[in-house]
Amino acid sequence: MSLEKVVYPELSYSLGGIFFKVSNELGCFCKENQYCDAIEKLLKERKINYKREFCVKSSNDLIRDNSNRADFIIENKIIIEVKAKRIVGREEYNQVKRYLNSLNFKLGILVNFHQRYLTPKRILNSNCRE
Repeated sequence: MSLEKVVYPELSYSLGGIFFKVSNELGCFCKENQYCDAIEKLLKERKINYKREFCVKSSNDLIRDNSNRADFIIENKIIIEVKAKRIVGREEYNQVKRYLNSLNFKLGILVNFHQRYLTPKRILNSNCRE
C-alpha cells in the first residue's frame, strides 16, 4: 500500500510511537485510565493537540445519551479508543465506528494494552463526508 492511500500517515506514525512507548514502559497489566494518563503526558510533550474524554453525541435524533465518550480526539481528525481488556471484539470495534460516524471523522484507532503484543487497529470511516 502506498503512503498516498494511508489516512494521516505522519500523525498516525507519531501516535503509533506513543502507543508503543506507553506499552513498553507500563507493560500489559495497568488500568485503562493509567494508559490514558501516560498517552496524555506524551501528547503534551510532543505538542499534539488533543481532547480527552470527549463527549460524542449520537447522530441519531432518537438517541439522547451523553455516556458516549471517546478517550481522545487528536487534532480534530482521529479518534483514539484505549482498552485494557484480555480480548477486544466486535462491540469495541462498533463503538469506534459509531464515534466516527457521529463526528464525521475518517480514522479511528483502537488500542488494547492488555494484549501480549500491541497491535493498534486502524478503523476507517467509509461514510465520511469531506
